[in-house]
Amino acid sequence: MIEPTPTSSVTEHPVKESKTYTRFDLLQRIQHMVLLISFTILALTGLPQMFALAPISEGLIRIYGGIETTRLIHHVAAIVLSTVGILHVIEVLYRVTVLRAPLSMVPLLEDFKHLFQDLGYYFNQRRHKAYYGRYSYGEKVEYLAVVWGTIIMAITGFIMWNPIAATHNLPGAIVPASKAAHGGEAILAVLSIILWHFYHVHLRHFNKSMFTGKFSREEMEHEHPGELAQIEAGQVAQRPPHSVLRRRQRLYFPIAGLLTVILGFSLYRFVTFEKTAITTIPQGETVQVFVPITPTPRPTPTITPTILPGAEVGADTWAGTYEGLFRNRCSTCHGVTAVGDLSLATYQQALKGGKSGPAIVPSDSDASRLVQVQLTGKHPGQLTIDELNQVIAWIEAGAPEK
Repeated sequence: MIEPTPTSSVTEHPVKESKTYTRFDLLQRIQHMVLLISFTILALTGLPQMFALAPISEGLIRIYGGIETTRLIHHVAAIVLSTVGILHVIEVLYRVTVLRAPLSMVPLLEDFKHLFQDLGYYFNQRRHKAYYGRYSYGEKVEYLAVVWGTIIMAITGFIMWNPIAATHNLPGAIVPASKAAHGGEAILAVLSIILWHFYHVHLRHFNKSMFTGKFSREEMEHEHPGELAQIEAGQVAQRPPHSVLRRRQRLYFPIAGLLTVILGFSLYRFVTFEKTAITTIPQGETVQVFVPITPTPRPTPTITPTILPGAEVGADTWAGTYEGLFRNRCSTCHGVTAVGDLSLATYQQALKGGKSGPAIVPSDSDASRLVQVQLTGKHPGQLTIDELNQVIAWIEAGAPEK
């Protein structure tokens, strides 16, 4: 829903001799289209992250190219939505301060009167519904819901995007609280669009004005008879004289330019304030692994009784040691998301491996893709030297499951 233009122009079609009324100009229709596209992308990439364990979410994330690509798409759509929000603020200020257009999206006492008139119509106490002006109370509620929802999503999104900065002066509980509020508002917005907006705008009566910018006289009589009466009575606001318009523009443009720079810089800092929370977590011990140019035979290692932290004593098996190890170190990429089609969530999936081959080949650590990647010493989920040696010994011993 976009702030209205100050005037309504009339165009005559000589063939049918019917009038059309300008409802939205080109800039308003572009804003609506960008809002529609960015909101849809945010919903299609955000909800699968919220319900990551659902089968449909796993399928969508796999289609998008993995969880990291999904997050990237979500972030780009958020930036686009924020940009169109800034443009809308600048445009509304221009219409109000320069063109002196009324704030027709602000609820008035008349809207409550229209609400009670509609209730009387629904209960057969009136013969017709209320005579709406340019916007009905339902359209105003939708517009304000978009404004309120965008503010909530921006604040909670910043906290989740920059958790370290957010918790510098706020309690740590603000991050999970923001995650809950962000997801809840997203569900509310999607349901509102599907159950309310789609019905009233596309099913009950297909409103094409946001795409064509025009309303026919029949549509005006049905949707906004109050505004139609004002137009025909000549009671709509007129465009200011050129000299007055230029004087107001000279004052407005410098202020609008400064405001645009401030809001644009704020958006830039929103995106670049913090790289990621993961980089602040100390990584596991890593060293450069020496790999000779000419491979030399490696003796079969002897299984040692070394037990990794958290493992059961004497349980050098998948169930006793390595299931927990891989869950702690590898589940972000090779758990539910299965980057590269490799999941280490279960013993059978580890044996199956991914696109590059089996992750674990019992009794053959050289053929095990997991060992090959870890020996480079550059994997994001790098094991320590002791852990890697233990894994190699376990594999050479046949990689027992239990």
